[in-house]
Amino acid sequence: MTEKNAASEATQIPRLSVECITSLDEDDLQALCEATNAAILDGGGFGWVNPPGRQALERYFQGVLLVPERELFVGRVDGLITGSCQLVRPPRNNEAQAHATHFMHSYVAPYARGHGLARLMMLKVEERARASGFRVLNLDVRETQDAAIALYESLGYVRWGEHPAYARVRGRNIRGFFYAKVLKKDFKEG
Repeated sequence: MTEKNAASEATQIPRLSVECITSLDEDDLQALCEATNAAILDGGGFGWVNPPGRQALERYFQGVLLVPERELFVGRVDGLITGSCQLVRPPRNNEAQAHATHFMHSYVAPYARGHGLARLMMLKVEERARASGFRVLNLDVRETQDAAIALYESLGYVRWGEHPAYARVRGRNIRGFFYAKVLKKDFKEG
């Protein structure tokens, strides 16, 4: 390899992609579990405070794929799953909130951050929500997730409330912030 080729490889821009998946092969499941563990260990706000173990994560993700109201999105860097998020539709019996959907369980593994994958995942979920006819996208986040909060606010999400004991981490209450974004311009508030 020439010096020029080595420098080119070192500065190569990673290839990012996001997709909504309906099944996981063994390699993708392993990569997803690894990314999830890394995010949890880094305080990733996925709900777990401590990694639950590989079998529990496998069962969790396989279960997510079976729930009709949930769509699992995975983010890839150079083809490897390094993050995920979910779009959760309201149950069919909730006519009053049928216009709104929920974005949740979003994370990118620490080793894959800084390339814009979290933003790309968020934009793909918004696109899917709009295409599915939803007018509002809701989300909630721990107060400690500074990068996520900055991302959501940069994309036009409006903080409408907070919960003083949203999460409990290592014996400490953590506030939670609630956000919403109107996805359809024809949607009138009130």
